[in-house]
Amino acid sequence: MKSLTADHQLVHQLDPQVPEPAALAAEILAGFNRHYSLFRFVAQRAKSLFESHDWHGMQRVNRERIDYYDTRVRECTRQIAKLLDKTAMAMKDPKLGGSFTEEQSRYWQDIKQAYTQLLMEHSQPECAETFFNSVCSRIMHRDYFHNDFLFVRPAVATDYIDAQGSSYRVYYPHTQGIIPTVIDMVADFGLALPFHDLPEDARLLARRAVGILRREIAKTGGSRIAPDCQIHVLRSLFFRNKGAYIIGRFINNGQLYPFSIPLLHTPAHEIRLHALLHTRADISTLFSFTRAYFLVDMETPSSYVSFLHTLMPAKPKAELYTAIGLQKQGKTLFYRDFLHHLTHSTDTFDIAPGIEGMVMTVFTLGSYPYVFKLIRDKIRKDGMVHATVRQKYQMVKLHDRVGRMADTWEYSQVALPLKRFSAALLQELRTEVPSLIEETDDSIVLRHVYIERRMTPLNIYLNRASDQALEEAVRGYGDAIAELAAANIFAGDMLYKNFGVTRLGRIVFYDYDEIQPITDMAFRRIPPAPNEEAEMSDEPWYAVHANDVFPEEFERFLLGDPRVRQAFMKHHATLLDYQWWQNRQNRVASGKIEDIFPYPAQRCLHAPGTPRHITQ
Repeated sequence: MKSLTADHQLVHQLDPQVPEPAALAAEILAGFNRHYSLFRFVAQRAKSLFESHDWHGMQRVNRERIDYYDTRVRECTRQIAKLLDKTAMAMKDPKLGGSFTEEQSRYWQDIKQAYTQLLMEHSQPECAETFFNSVCSRIMHRDYFHNDFLFVRPAVATDYIDAQGSSYRVYYPHTQGIIPTVIDMVADFGLALPFHDLPEDARLLARRAVGILRREIAKTGGSRIAPDCQIHVLRSLFFRNKGAYIIGRFINNGQLYPFSIPLLHTPAHEIRLHALLHTRADISTLFSFTRAYFLVDMETPSSYVSFLHTLMPAKPKAELYTAIGLQKQGKTLFYRDFLHHLTHSTDTFDIAPGIEGMVMTVFTLGSYPYVFKLIRDKIRKDGMVHATVRQKYQMVKLHDRVGRMADTWEYSQVALPLKRFSAALLQELRTEVPSLIEETDDSIVLRHVYIERRMTPLNIYLNRASDQALEEAVRGYGDAIAELAAANIFAGDMLYKNFGVTRLGRIVFYDYDEIQPITDMAFRRIPPAPNEEAEMSDEPWYAVHANDVFPEEFERFLLGDPRVRQAFMKHHATLLDYQWWQNRQNRVASGKIEDIFPYPAQRCLHAPGTPRHITQ
């Protein structure tokens, strides 16, 4: 790598106040190191919170951690601006445009070069590069958002970076036996809690695992135990809400079998092995974009992500980084993947299918499984403003999404090729969101956009579904409403168009402008009409306040289709009862955190009992 330019040595001699590029690079890296040390500290705290069954504390630190990154970026940006203030390299107002001088351009390129040199032996170089981008993009105009000044492409490879002693442990069950292996595997995490009956749980898990493996191995015609038989387990537990998850893979005869073992508390606060998750769909659901981020202590996150990707090869690494709490790195990888896809595709952006929304204009690229959402300049809901919509999306980001609300990536200043936009979409954007777009000769710049996984709108899915598929979807729809309520979320607008169906068939809510805490609502029964005239009137004969909800009214606007009505009343008639909602509200208000598991009951090792899946 070339040395820093002699031009900047001359600049430093002419203006001794100008910091050396290496000094500024070191300052930015120090900011990142502070961020990551706090990130790991929170993950380490999760273990003690699990041991002390402090579930509210677990949720609190997970929410607080989300803001850590932006806080450290703001701190570092202020420090860099302070060091450059009143020097030849300072920019008066870079966000308003203007060009770098030649000296400034070379200076910032040398900062990036010096920073790259500092990352050669770093354990989190990919995340440190993203931090550098975050700091510098607050200083530079977007015209400089390219690889000369930022890490648009990664500069340091992470393929074989790993922590001392490896990121995962290896066990050999064919020499030790599977039950002793399971016991050792669990004990090696060093949890400071007694187990209810670890030998019995290990026996149940081993019996379940052997049965599954026999069936899987029979499909391939391989031998039962091959010379390469081994178990790999990531060294850190994955904590979320009331669970701790062992993540691993079983290798036999060249085949890889993913697995996860959830650890839960009993009422006496002893630990039990609760289930065995053993399919790619199980693991993918566990790491879904619809769930809160895991708390996991990692020295080398790239090695964890590489391990996870062997278990879920269809899931983008951007989503894996996001799932383990490194959502800014997830955004970076998503954007790189997206730019790569744009280069290697030719289809056009167009208005997303489905019923037009009153708050968002939504478009998509058919060949890419995501949607782009912009807040309309003139929102078509009375009293709704941009700030409220953004606040609702942030609420979802910080909340436990219980597998029923889609996570989003929020971006600013996204430049997309103008020629890739359909005429209908261009007209839509120019009419509905002119304040959020900027047009150049060859680009459309989105000033603020939300990006999330594309799903099939539930209303479209129900129109096309067979009777059996419709019943399952309506059941999932009701489950979604009930589980959101258990997590203190009232969906507000529960029309089917506001829910989506994922590729695994899960029903997910994605319209957030009317969500509110369930504890803020007043669930009421409609009082009897005083007379026939009142009952026939278009106006209610009873007082209605801002947060009043009358669940019996749901029937009128949700159950017009006879097939939908039959399925809904079979599985979720209680959702029309105001007392069900009041009961759920009271449980939330009392501090109860329900057991809402990211896996089906049939994966559990024990008969239904304690802890139970949420029921209505």
